[in-house]
Amino acid sequence: MEFSAQQIAAFVQGEIVGDAQVTVNTFAKIEEGKPGSITFLANPKYTHFIYDTEASIVLVNRDFVAEKPIKATLIKVDNAYETLAKLMALYEKSMGHRTGISSMAVIADSAKIGSDVFIGAYAVIDEGAWIGSNTQIYPHTYIGKNVHIGEDSLLYSGVNVYHDCKIGNRVTLHSGVVIGADGFGFAPTPTGYNKIPQIGNVIIEDDVEIGANTCVDRATMGSTIVHKGVKLDNLIQIAHNDEIGANTVIAAQSGLAGSAKMGEWCVIAGQVGISGHLTIGNHVTLGPQSGIISSIPDGKTMIGSLPMEDKGWFKVQAIMRRLPDMYRELNALRKELNELKKDKTE
Repeated sequence: MEFSAQQIAAFVQGEIVGDAQVTVNTFAKIEEGKPGSITFLANPKYTHFIYDTEASIVLVNRDFVAEKPIKATLIKVDNAYETLAKLMALYEKSMGHRTGISSMAVIADSAKIGSDVFIGAYAVIDEGAWIGSNTQIYPHTYIGKNVHIGEDSLLYSGVNVYHDCKIGNRVTLHSGVVIGADGFGFAPTPTGYNKIPQIGNVIIEDDVEIGANTCVDRATMGSTIVHKGVKLDNLIQIAHNDEIGANTVIAAQSGLAGSAKMGEWCVIAGQVGISGHLTIGNHVTLGPQSGIISSIPDGKTMIGSLPMEDKGWFKVQAIMRRLPDMYRELNALRKELNELKKDKTE
């Protein structure tokens, strides 16, 4: 399917600079652009690519000023990155929606299936489950007893949703996601560890996306809750009774221990570890490999394995690079001081 620059500009309310009739039928990175593709420029580090790209159309911010001629047609918009995301979503939607239930799927008689649902081969829908309209469930996915899945959701192959969990509308779960496995609860005894039954569930609200092989454990009692708009990367652990605030994003290989509460609009980088029973405020940013052992108020930016505010952390990193020189200077000063003491005593 092809779209002209004029059609795209009308859709995104952009300003055309160049040929309004040029057409595109695919997307590309700016450094890999080919004729017939559309790309974007948002990061100034990539500006030099715009002068050589073979892409037919480039989305740029309205304040972009070219320093030399550009072959591509430009469409100036308020935010090039956000505009590209909208166009890609439109493109994905135009590719169609899978429907139909495979004869090799296993669906309990008591399960309720909405309209225009897709259920692939070897998927299992257990007793009392409820699947909303327009939801797609790919092969080899298991939906447990009394699970509720809303409308327009997408569960890729190999997803497992344990009993009694609730998943909202427009939720995407990538392959290998496990929702509702037992929380890590064991009571020590003189002879070993006794398992504490995990009798709660998991609630995933609307517009959440969860990356491959991420696990959200069920609550010991009550619910583990992932609020609306949250985006979780691959390989993340959300433990029992955690609560993740709306529109928070968490990068790969991070983990929250049990009963941690995270606020709204937080940004958590990769390999962050958060201890249990802590409260992380709203709009908090945690840098990569931060180890969080105490609660954090709203609006803080923390970084480092011994977390501190970002300005202090950067100062420490700058000093660490100078430590070898400082160590040599210290030894030289110590030697001079010892010689002065020696001369004084003689």
